Amino acid sequence: MPRSSLSPIPSNLPDAAERRALQLLVVDDDATQRSLITVAAKQAGHEVTVAPSVAEAIEKLRAARFDCVTLDLVLEDGDGIDVLREMAAAKFAGSVIVISGMDGKRRSAARSFARSVGIELQSLPKPLDLAALRISLANLGKAAMGLPVIHTWGGVATDAIVERHRT
Repeated sequence: MPRSSLSPIPSNLPDAAERRALQLLVVDDDATQRSLITVAAKQAGHEVTVAPSVAEAIEKLRAARFDCVTLDLVLEDGDGIDVLREMAAAKFAGSVIVISGMDGKRRSAARSFARSVGIELQSLPKPLDLAALRISLANLGKAAMGLPVIHTWGGVATDAIVERHRT
């Protein structure tokens, strides 16, 4: 596709100073994954708290409010579903991004469970695509500010392209 046919990102989007930083809880027992997610989120301007276990995640969820939780499904001391149950009991109003090496069937089951208890859930497979994570976090930040979500990739607005493929 010739470069001239691509739509540029609209200039009326808020710059970095106007974006709302998300309060993010990263739940993963793998130190490398926690670090990757943390660095990507902090570079995007978000505040990050980490929890390497189910117990610590539940403790942090009870102590603070988070806009978003990234959640591994398999943790050393339990299952990510245990964290989702606690979030449901606490009437968690944020978003969840499951980041797991589990197969699509298990991630889909987690998504179904989350929906059944009123939690919005997205799913990303491991190994983690950091660009996909950044886009998910940017869209959540825009939604938190009441702005329209425009998926972008490489400086090109793709919402019209996606819409054309849906029709």
